[in-house]
Amino acid sequence: MDSQTPPAAPPRIEVVVVQPTPFCNIDCAYCYLPDRSNTARISQETIAVLFGKVFDSGWAAEEVTAIWHAGEPLVMPVAFYREAFATIARLCPPGIEMSHSIQTNGMLITDEYCALFRDWRVKLGVSLDGPRAIHDAKRRTRVGQGTFDRTMAGIRKLQANDVPFHVISVLGEASLDQPDEMHDFYVDAGIAHVCFNVEESEGSHASALFDAGDLDARFRRFLRQFWKRARAEGRIEFIREVDGMIRLVFRPDELAIHNHQVEPLGMFNVDWAGRVSSFSPELLGLKNAAYNDYIIGDIHTDTLEQIRASASLARMSADIAEGVAACARECGYYSVCGGGAPVNKLTENGSFASTRTKYCSLTQIAAADLILESLDQLAS
Repeated sequence: MDSQTPPAAPPRIEVVVVQPTPFCNIDCAYCYLPDRSNTARISQETIAVLFGKVFDSGWAAEEVTAIWHAGEPLVMPVAFYREAFATIARLCPPGIEMSHSIQTNGMLITDEYCALFRDWRVKLGVSLDGPRAIHDAKRRTRVGQGTFDRTMAGIRKLQANDVPFHVISVLGEASLDQPDEMHDFYVDAGIAHVCFNVEESEGSHASALFDAGDLDARFRRFLRQFWKRARAEGRIEFIREVDGMIRLVFRPDELAIHNHQVEPLGMFNVDWAGRVSSFSPELLGLKNAAYNDYIIGDIHTDTLEQIRASASLARMSADIAEGVAACARECGYYSVCGGGAPVNKLTENGSFASTRTKYCSLTQIAAADLILESLDQLAS
């Protein structure tokens, strides 16, 4: 290294994605997870080694979130999480605020789980695509039955136990054209916090919606009308796509652009066996020989310094950085995006070193335009 070249800044680990199990108890039509029939489970030893190394590294941010993801987390028993959370709390140094987040299909929620969520203030998301016909069209059991009733039963458990939650709805062919019906369904169900994902191409799943020429216009109409109803009636308190974008659009000038999906080790992703990946958590479990299947180390055998120095991380970092730099040069929305999601660039464009995706156009650009359009109307 040139003596005049300053050393690279250390990583800043803000999110640790932990795969408790790759197994999922249902079989959604749009799922990208390649190994969801595998019933393997992460060990408490692996959890202790993982968080021990993260905290000992000095790279943990002041606030760290553990996201339990990449399978159905509630397949694991409540006792597993109580032990795991207690171990992480014991290892967490003073000055670091540790939190936990779980995304679930809701079917396995019990009163015992609700007590866990309350005790540890778990940020909870439930996958619910809308009314029965819309939800059951894609979210089905392994024998082809709908999951709506059991998901709603889980939501009723959360409500009865005063557990805060949000829902994530995947918008598909039917729901994209039903913003009023979707709004009324959430209101009738007592659901006030909602997030939308348009059915996307990711991993091995190719979305037919992305081939439709009118997708952008349909999503914009949906979001505009849904937000209009929410503002007028006040029953939906939070829409991620709108409220999250408002914060970014009106960000103070001194606040730096931040996207931990494009920062090496900003997201530290670990599967049930201890294999480590980074960047978009959806890369965990996918295959690509050019990037060593996105694996950058093993938490059991490698130090974090060795993981940081891995050849596969270097290759991904270089290509992702090239794509981010191109976004900064070419895209007027870079200030609210920070370079996009690497997994979507790879899936849609075939390369990390690329720019705009349809996913960007929907989740970032459409929402930003809606905010700016409303601001113009207020100013006129």
